[in-house]
Amino acid sequence: MHKETVLDNGLKVVTNRFPDVHSLSVGLWIRTGGRYETLKNQGISHFMEHMLFKGTKRRSCQQIKQDIEEKGGAFNAFTSEECVCYYIKILSRQLPLACNVLSDMVLNSVFNTEEIEKERKVIFEEIRMYLDLPMQYVHDLLDGLLWPDHPLGLPLAGTCDTVGAINRKDLKAQKDIFYVPNNIIAVACGEINHNEFVAIMKKTFNKKKPVRQPAFEKAPSSMGVRQTGFFHKDTEQTHLCLGFKGLSRKHPLRYGLALLNIILGGNMSSRLFNEIREKRSLAYEIGSSVKSYSDTGSFFIHAGIDNRKLKQAVSIMARELGKAKKYLVSKRELDMAKEYFKSGLLMALESTMSNMLFLGEQLSITGKILTKDKILDEIEKVDADMIKEVAVKLFKPKALKLAVIGPQMEEEGVNSWIKNIY
Repeated sequence: MHKETVLDNGLKVVTNRFPDVHSLSVGLWIRTGGRYETLKNQGISHFMEHMLFKGTKRRSCQQIKQDIEEKGGAFNAFTSEECVCYYIKILSRQLPLACNVLSDMVLNSVFNTEEIEKERKVIFEEIRMYLDLPMQYVHDLLDGLLWPDHPLGLPLAGTCDTVGAINRKDLKAQKDIFYVPNNIIAVACGEINHNEFVAIMKKTFNKKKPVRQPAFEKAPSSMGVRQTGFFHKDTEQTHLCLGFKGLSRKHPLRYGLALLNIILGGNMSSRLFNEIREKRSLAYEIGSSVKSYSDTGSFFIHAGIDNRKLKQAVSIMARELGKAKKYLVSKRELDMAKEYFKSGLLMALESTMSNMLFLGEQLSITGKILTKDKILDEIEKVDADMIKEVAVKLFKPKALKLAVIGPQMEEEGVNSWIKNIY
């Protein structure tokens, strides 16, 4: 069972003790990310993530890595739309070291000008890499269709133009606004003593004062209109994402959507996998996914399709979406989806790292933690009527978005036949 403590300056400290493991996973979560950015500074949260590894007042870039890796630990970071996380997995006896390194990075990064320019070039290559990976870049295209002219529709890494314009002053200002105690959550899972972790965090951050946080721009409530977006590329496959706006992390129907996603495209027993890959051999990669934010979300189907079979594949997808709206799922499908969800959650939470991510992400985005038992109870309450209700609510023909990367040059034609099949 997890424990929570809030320090006087607003920093939250969370632990979950695993008495029979040797490892410890520690993370510092910052409530910021892509949706706190603008067209002008997009990519700054991700740039900041990179720069915190590049040296502090006490440690060089090389020393940061060596201090953890010479003790057998591993560490990394990630940036998402609503949070940034810096984390270490190491033996539990190295808790003071892990906390020292992470807090040093968060509090004392120096943003050396030479390192900024070097890392800027690294990020340029990262951006170019994504452009060369159509099965990933197509997701950015879909986000742009779902949330046009909104931070959620912008790529997390930014563009070469925006990243090229970010300077040391911008990075320091970003840190002063967001990297403050009342915007930080410290999470540790493994062989951990809660009071010891609280004491370390209190001593480390006691001189830092809270700072009022800017709010992000709320997502439009409208489902939008039907749109397609094409990116011409001479690929051997056509890569596509077909999607709709979804549900927020607090929506009462979100567990119904989680099970509907499994039934439609969440595993190899799903309807889309069976119809598109197993029966017709139209794709190797085919599935569906859900993204959930604090106030909105998305549901989308992703696939790599034979260049000549785009219309056939999308027609099948549309047919399966229509069936989900029209018919109740069978008891067998529902029971299988529930078991798949519950087993996946329980198996994942056997890991100290997965637990750290599970707790930190919830607190960062929703401000509270739902235990695994509460989530399992909610999954058990989902019935076929709820799943159909979700499908009817989300899968509106006029709200469909389709992003395509491939050799086709028929965007207007695709708009026409999508209107006819869905």
